[in-house]
Amino acid sequence: MSEIKNLLLDLGGVVLDVDYHKMVDTFKSYNIPDFDKHYTQKDQVEIIDLFEEGKCTIEEFRNGIRDLVGVNLSDKQIDDAWFSMIIGLPQERIELLGMLKLKYKIYLFSNTNELHIEMLKKKYEEDFGFDIFQTLFNKAYFSNEIKRRKPHPESFQWLLDDAGIKAEETLFIEDTLHHIEGAKKVGLQTYWLTGGETIIDLYDKKII
Repeated sequence: MSEIKNLLLDLGGVVLDVDYHKMVDTFKSYNIPDFDKHYTQKDQVEIIDLFEEGKCTIEEFRNGIRDLVGVNLSDKQIDDAWFSMIIGLPQERIELLGMLKLKYKIYLFSNTNELHIEMLKKKYEEDFGFDIFQTLFNKAYFSNEIKRRKPHPESFQWLLDDAGIKAEETLFIEDTLHHIEGAKKVGLQTYWLTGGETIIDLYDKKII
């Protein structure tokens, strides 16, 4: 096994704490009881895929959600529900990433969307006074910007080529198994975070 020189991190569930059930619960509060059939950690409907691939606008996404649930929700209701899955970014995780950046090049790869990124940048610039994506990472790759999503192997290969890093020298840390499987196909070293593990646990175990 090659020496690890680079870390490639997922965003939700690795850097940020998330709870997908909170979004489902928010839709339930709008009298939409079954949004979990449209979106889970493992699977989602086409309009969300398109949004994460940067193939539809925020307004097209909102209209797609309205069509999906059959309810004329306001923009704010949709945005609030969409952001409710984000629990937070613990201070100790920020400090750890700062320390790790002295040892590794650190990259972010997230299946995400314009709405989440806008909200996150605004929130954490207000909370911490800096852009977390520019400060904590050598480069952040967002699916909606690069028009590529995990778990497709070609998305990982494109990222490796763009960053100029080698798969065998890069550890991909992710909480979704089928994304891990896609990464392995291009030769990335991988670690699947499960059972409430965090990157702080990996640091304590000297895995990173």
